[in-house]
Amino acid sequence: MYFIGYIIIGILAGFIAGKIMRGGGFGVLINLLIGIVGGILGGWLFGLFGISASGLWGSFLTSLVGAIFLLWISSFFNRPSK
Repeated sequence: MYFIGYIIIGILAGFIAGKIMRGGGFGVLINLLIGIVGGILGGWLFGLFGISASGLWGSFLTSLVGAIFLLWISSFFNRPSK
């Protein structure tokens, strides 16, 4: 059950990160997938800084930070050519 909860939190975080990073998103489906991967990335980033987030809101914040970071990094590779 926890696995499904993490996926739902990641999807929600990816959706919100896509709204925050206007112009940095790739569409709804890819932003949702980025949210799931962002949860893993956010957990890793928080671990590097020694930050521990627990509970529902902690998992959501971790996923959101990771998804925003991932969208920010991916925006460098998604620049239109002139």
